[in-house]
Amino acid sequence: MPDYFQSLDSRIRDFYFKVRGSEKVSDDIVIIDIDEKSLKVLGQWPWERDKVARILQNLSDNDAGIIGLDIIFSEADKTSPKNIAKKFKLKMRNLPDYDEILARVISQTPTILGYVFDFHSINNQEAPQIPAIFIQKHKSGEFLPKATGVTSNIKIIQDSSYSSGFMNNIPDNSGIIRSVPMFINYDMEIYPALAFEMYRIAVNSHKVILNYSNIGIDDVVLNGQHIRSDRFGKLYLNFRGPFRSYKYISAVDIFNNTVDKSLIEGKFVLIGTSAYGLMDLRSTPMDSVIAGVEIHANMLDNLLHNDMLYKPTWIESLDLLIIFIIVFIVLFIFSRLSLVYLLLAYSTLFVMIVWFNYYMLFNKFIILNTLFPIFSMIFSLIAILGIDYMFEQRQKQIIKNSFAKKVSKQVMEDLLIHPEATDLSAREENVTMYFSDIRSFTTISENLHSASRVMDFLNFYMNAMVVPIERSNGTIDKFIGDAVMAYWNAPLKVKNHADKAVQTALEQISMRDEINIVIHKEFGFDVDFGIGINTANVLVGEIGSDGRSDYTVVGDGVNLASRLEGLCKPYKVRLVISEFTKELLQEEYVTQLLDIVRVKGKHEPVKIYEVLSLGKSNNEKEKELVKYNKAHDLYLNARFEDAQVVFNELSHSYGKYLYEMYASRCEHLKGENLDEFDGIFEFITK
Repeated sequence: MPDYFQSLDSRIRDFYFKVRGSEKVSDDIVIIDIDEKSLKVLGQWPWERDKVARILQNLSDNDAGIIGLDIIFSEADKTSPKNIAKKFKLKMRNLPDYDEILARVISQTPTILGYVFDFHSINNQEAPQIPAIFIQKHKSGEFLPKATGVTSNIKIIQDSSYSSGFMNNIPDNSGIIRSVPMFINYDMEIYPALAFEMYRIAVNSHKVILNYSNIGIDDVVLNGQHIRSDRFGKLYLNFRGPFRSYKYISAVDIFNNTVDKSLIEGKFVLIGTSAYGLMDLRSTPMDSVIAGVEIHANMLDNLLHNDMLYKPTWIESLDLLIIFIIVFIVLFIFSRLSLVYLLLAYSTLFVMIVWFNYYMLFNKFIILNTLFPIFSMIFSLIAILGIDYMFEQRQKQIIKNSFAKKVSKQVMEDLLIHPEATDLSAREENVTMYFSDIRSFTTISENLHSASRVMDFLNFYMNAMVVPIERSNGTIDKFIGDAVMAYWNAPLKVKNHADKAVQTALEQISMRDEINIVIHKEFGFDVDFGIGINTANVLVGEIGSDGRSDYTVVGDGVNLASRLEGLCKPYKVRLVISEFTKELLQEEYVTQLLDIVRVKGKHEPVKIYEVLSLGKSNNEKEKELVKYNKAHDLYLNARFEDAQVVFNELSHSYGKYLYEMYASRCEHLKGENLDEFDGIFEFITK
């Protein structure tokens, strides 16, 4: 199923969870929470590892059944007295080593360590050894998620534990965690999830069997228990409830050993964090914000009760059969009914579909597709009542809904008055595309400490950035987190659209200081951003599926505009345009050639420019640009020594990073044996 439809179908199931409400959680699971209270008493994270050791020891002394750590100790403890003495070359003996203390406690307690797999970067770090045998029966292909790297604990700590499991909780495309991988393939070996490994050890099973069919994994067998999964080895979680459904105990209370032993004795203990500043928060169907450690708790609970949700390998066939039955009923029976009986029949059918899917989900634990049966019913009804008539009557409303928040008021009014002037179907058009992005947004988010504060900041910033775009008849395509995508010359023609885009960007840059006065006063920091602009022939129009479409632009030129925004960082400028945009500019601007580059994903090189200002340059700036162009010509002709001299002079006189960068590049190239130098700089990353 396409990602969008999969996401929408998943959201319908999320609604089922909301209707069902919370269920009783396992009393055998408890979460030790590194919460705000613990951080206030024991200090900021990461703590000295002797503190963690004390928590583990106190848990063990209170007869915890098995302890799972949703934490990684990937670096040595720099606060350890032994490491401090070593750093400052102090000749002191018998100083405690906190890593050794923690390792010793782990070796003496039922502690299972956590680690994280990476799917984007490659490293040669060795994954932990697992004391279990994984048997793959009838395997016909590779279906498990395949990792390219791993971040594990330091060796002294990792080697001290009996076992460990990965902590990866991978959200789907909508950003919500609905399923978790039970296993991950790394370096031709199978590794289990933390919760699964805790459960395996608890049931004392040394063998895990993965039964395959031709299209993937059928099920997983552990001590005779058949654990249901999808064909990729993912476990669909039967969530018990919202955040804090399980018993939470503050870590500082365990540290001080002030907790009733009965709360710990014989329990599965998971140690994690709910503190917002530590950024281990996730979204689930039951709650938009939940501690990551509670995901492991839900998985463990499902394994204990064997009531996880699952998609059998034959489920697609059943989904198709249901759809065919619905279409048959609608077209051959309902079409003969009067309007009153037709609406009654449709209402009954809709309730039956929803009830049947709800029943199968929470009584048989089988995930059926809800979206397509409902879609088939709805579209059949539309066919009966007359698709052409309905679309004709609602034409203006469709246009208004599609563009009300995307285009300027002037464009909106033109569309409503003359809807025939704009063809919303996909077509090729010469468009100027714009991307802007906030610099260091991750750091900003962390410093704000609150999701509501982040939203307040983004709303103020976006409002300020959008006004110049709408004023110049630009179309807002979308907000991508902290980024803005816009374009000119669609859906209506915009004269001199390249100029409009560039002048809008210059206006936004000139507004920066004014915006920062308010932001600094309200949020305590200054904001900076980068803008990329490109003009190209792209596909523009309503693009999407039958169930959902969007008016947007698609094509290689859009990707280039996005890449140009990213190039603001390496060249330390705020506005980068392509040579294609520069060629279409009608007004006079002060521009500076930055480079000839080949961006990731494109074979053809492109000249990129910084737009310094609107109008003519002054004598000093003209002198600077003439000297720079001379140096750049020397560089392109591979006369690196001569070019370096001029670039160094420019850097000394004007202090611009671009000149320093080229001087450094010339220094590097002087020692290279270049038979053919084309001056093209290739970016291998986005």
